[in-house]
Amino acid sequence: MASNTNIYIEVSEYAPIEKVLRRFKRQCDSFGIVKEYRERQDYKKPSVKQKLKLEASVKRKAKTGRKGFRSSKM
Repeated sequence: MASNTNIYIEVSEYAPIEKVLRRFKRQCDSFGIVKEYRERQDYKKPSVKQKLKLEASVKRKAKTGRKGFRSSKM
């Protein structure tokens, strides 16, 4: 899933800690660390993963279909 890349943030002596933390959180989001952590918290059988993936796909397709329908009315 995730590569073995470390998050590295240079911090200057005068940088406010709030901004540094915000940058760190943003990088964690971009690397997908929190998402991967949540996925690894509990084991899901491959069949359950496939079922969830299929349901998400159907939901996504229905949502994009509704969006297209609304924009064509105007």
